[in-house]
Amino acid sequence: MAKPVNKVMTAKEAVQRFVDDGAHVIIGNYTVCTCADLVFEVIRQEKKNLTLYSQSGIFDVEVMVAAGAVDRLVTTYVMRSGGKGGGSAVERALKDGSLEIEDYTNFNYSARLMAGMHGFTFVPVLEGVMATDLFRKRGFMGEDKYRVITCPYTGKELVTVPAANPDVCIVHVQRADRFGNAQYWGAMGSVAAGALASKKIIVSCEEIVAPEVIQSSPHHTIIPAFRTDAVVETPWGAHPTEVLGHYNLDRLAYGLFQQAAATQDGMQRWMDEWVYGCENRAAYIRHYVETFGDGRLSRLKAEPFYSAPANYGAAFSSSWNAEGREQYMGIRRGELETIMEEKGLYHGA
Repeated sequence: MAKPVNKVMTAKEAVQRFVDDGAHVIIGNYTVCTCADLVFEVIRQEKKNLTLYSQSGIFDVEVMVAAGAVDRLVTTYVMRSGGKGGGSAVERALKDGSLEIEDYTNFNYSARLMAGMHGFTFVPVLEGVMATDLFRKRGFMGEDKYRVITCPYTGKELVTVPAANPDVCIVHVQRADRFGNAQYWGAMGSVAAGALASKKIIVSCEEIVAPEVIQSSPHHTIIPAFRTDAVVETPWGAHPTEVLGHYNLDRLAYGLFQQAAATQDGMQRWMDEWVYGCENRAAYIRHYVETFGDGRLSRLKAEPFYSAPANYGAAFSSSWNAEGREQYMGIRRGELETIMEEKGLYHGA
């Protein structure tokens, strides 16, 4: 068995190594716990011509579009405060033609990721979408947004969507070990599917914990180590969104962002201060404390509320005991191989 690889690195190094210009990038998080630190790092490194996937385009999508990083957007929702008449980097980009968009329902967006995660090339979805403009209006995907096929079993018409396999997923979770086993709990949405459908995965987390902690609660692991390419420890890495078990939504910071985003100049000033003006997440938090005080940040911290532990105990963890004997038959491996050879069942190691 291959020795586990330590994948811990900085956000700067992870984005440099795994996010290329022109890549298809997915923001794995869904409304809450968004990967703000990784998003800001993509912007600071001036990545360009990205096709961005996001199920919930909140401030993260807005700042990436405002930075000129995104040419194409696949989504189900974008904040676009105030609608077509309000202020929004996405709305401004759509109007000036610098951004193309492909809009899906939540179900159909998630279906594309589920197909990609399982290795399918497409998947059927509910045919009711054919009655909507989401089906009729096509953007840069054209005929490939939806295709109608005949079911080989019933002859019925089926609406299908193509699998999505982004080049890289950026995602924030509560904790991970140094090898990349990532654990997340709370509103799941398409978080796991978004990550596992992608070719590369950058995980940022509130804390890096020992592998034994991961092993003690395996049901929280949504991304296994062998799929993870980078682990970035970044406390407050999702601020101003919330992270269950760590901190709440920062309504003040969120409100100030929305106010600033109403105009192009306001958005630029906000980004100059909070993105370009902070070299990393630690600098961002220092600036927040200097601006609003440590007390406001402390009040966002979550009160402890622990679930009951589950018993994962077993009589033994291997079929072979400490003396090298099989637990049930009491024989050693060599003896087992001899028996199998005599019965014509052994074909070598």
